[in-house]
Amino acid sequence: MEHGSYKNPSASTFSLSEEDHTLANSLRFVLNKDPRVTFCGYSIPHPSEAKVNIRVQTTGDHASEVLKDSCQNLMNICEHVRNTFENAVDEYRNSEATDSMAITH
Repeated sequence: MEHGSYKNPSASTFSLSEEDHTLANSLRFVLNKDPRVTFCGYSIPHPSEAKVNIRVQTTGDHASEVLKDSCQNLMNICEHVRNTFENAVDEYRNSEATDSMAITH
């Protein structure tokens, strides 16, 4: 849910339900790397409530669009990390199988 101003769409606060520090901190990191972002931070209103508030202020672009772009960037980063890990595991397993088949005299 977006809590913003119709007069200033470059600054908004977004509430994400059923989320915690894991997503919020990762998203904050990606948002702060975006040159369109002038401020980004998050808060968790209460520890017993599974809700995160993310504040985004931009240089003029719509905050909601910048947030969407950052979510896509974060998904791409996660996909890259996953593929890199899976390739490394496959490479390790293949090298172990080759090493165990070595013929010694």
